[in-house]
Amino acid sequence: MSRARAAVILAAGQGTRMKSKTVKVLHSVGGRPMLDWAAQLADDADASKRVVVYGAHSPAVRDAGDALGAETALQDPPQGTGHAVQAAEGAFDGFDGDLIVLYADTPLIRAETVERVFDALAEGAAVAVLGFEPEDPAAYGRLIEDADGNLDRIVEYKDANEEERAVRLVNSGVMAARADLMFELLGEVTNDNANGEYYLTDVVGLARGRGLRAVAVRADADEVLGVNSRVDLAEAEAAFQTRKREEMMRAGVTLVAPETVFFSHDTEIERDVVVEPHVVFAPGVKIEEDATVKAFSHLEGTTVRNGASVGPYARLRPGADIGPNAKIGNFVEVKKAQLADGAKVSHLSYIGDAHIGEGANIGAGTITCNYDGYDKHLTEIGAGAFIGSNTSLVAPVKVGEGAYTGSGGVVTNDVPDNALAVARAEQVHKDGWAERYRKAKLARKNKGEQA
Repeated sequence: MSRARAAVILAAGQGTRMKSKTVKVLHSVGGRPMLDWAAQLADDADASKRVVVYGAHSPAVRDAGDALGAETALQDPPQGTGHAVQAAEGAFDGFDGDLIVLYADTPLIRAETVERVFDALAEGAAVAVLGFEPEDPAAYGRLIEDADGNLDRIVEYKDANEEERAVRLVNSGVMAARADLMFELLGEVTNDNANGEYYLTDVVGLARGRGLRAVAVRADADEVLGVNSRVDLAEAEAAFQTRKREEMMRAGVTLVAPETVFFSHDTEIERDVVVEPHVVFAPGVKIEEDATVKAFSHLEGTTVRNGASVGPYARLRPGADIGPNAKIGNFVEVKKAQLADGAKVSHLSYIGDAHIGEGANIGAGTITCNYDGYDKHLTEIGAGAFIGSNTSLVAPVKVGEGAYTGSGGVVTNDVPDNALAVARAEQVHKDGWAERYRKAKLARKNKGEQA
């Protein structure tokens, strides 16, 4: 790469069709705001400068851009895509490099596709436009190429004749050029059109008018799917999930029913992992080799180590670290807890803010009582310990290595290594009580029937 690169990310749209209090570009695909996708794409393309253009109605976009480490520029009032790019011009004083225009509502463009756009500039094009061929070109602007394969012009559908409308290559909106040339040409764009707006697409015609070469770079249609409504958002999510499922399976992950498994943008799964149906991976999950995630489990902010088993019907919350060969069974919830090698929590338990030692066994119905209404406290269970069913462990508390707790206990004090803790009321028998109780019940029933 010989020239510096930069990206302007357009994020100033009103997004009224989303019918949402949340700004459109802050809605998520794959567990990540669409604006973040565009910023990451610019990073992946080695853009040394990123400028997010936001509108006066969306200070949240400005704040999100700041949080991403991008520069921000205000477009006010909105007057079209060309005007939006011009709003960022001040950020490029002294910048000598190539500039690409990206869209914060188009989250699925691949880095290699953007690389091909920059390659077109390196190969001599003055302007490069990203196009695609959808199943239904509908009302998209058409990219009209000449006999030599160069991009001659962009024609809006309403202005196209029948021959031009028959063209299937359409405009995604993504465009790249030398930064100084981009802003120079934008300075010549007028708003002499029905909408009174300054269109970025006019740059192609102005470049051609100077005898400069423009080209169209092709992308897959599912990459450039723009989001303008909740329907579009669902389509983008579906496209992301399809892509991610294929990526996982090609990497050696078994998905028993791929269409029922949902991933986040950062899900990491190593080879020879088996994922059963109806599993959701929220952000921050890593699964190591040979682990199994059984049906109807939900994982977030979690690491599952080699050979471990999770589920079915398990919930792993942020901070859960399931050790090698450990077992999390059905209807178990784990939060901010570390399980060592071979530890088992087989069913119907809550383990929060805890360290569970190697080979420890947690009986059914066990809960760590970690919250006192103000603070969270730690439960520590030693290696080889055995926690009896229906035990409540009131943190902060430690159960030593090899120790046992009797079933049904409420453990409030530390348990020494290899000790048995019995923490429940002494069982009392009342001889003959059951027989007297039944007789009294029967007598009352007979009296009621006689009345």
